[in-house]
Amino acid sequence: MNKYTMIAAMTLSLALTTSASAMTGNAAAGKEKATTVCAACHGPDGNSPTPAFPKLAGQNEGYLVAMLKHYRSKQRTNAIMTGQAENLTDQQIADLAAYFSQQTGLQVKR
Repeated sequence: MNKYTMIAAMTLSLALTTSASAMTGNAAAGKEKATTVCAACHGPDGNSPTPAFPKLAGQNEGYLVAMLKHYRSKQRTNAIMTGQAENLTDQQIADLAAYFSQQTGLQVKR
């Protein structure tokens, strides 16, 4: 990877992180959607009952926002997730990310 490609990639990464955190999510609103739509695969609190689907509970909020936006824009593809994310608004994405990030699940070992 040449120097300019690396700089462009770092700039894009920073832009995604900054834009991901620009909107404040409402965890209560996220819970409503999470427990009715997302629960089928990821579990009602983001602790997936099967290893086929990722656990979202405790995941970094900015990461969840970025990934949902990537699915929505088809930068990241998965037949199920692209279909789920394509109709989400920025606020709904922020709400879901706020809810799942506040759940007990993924933990960093220290």
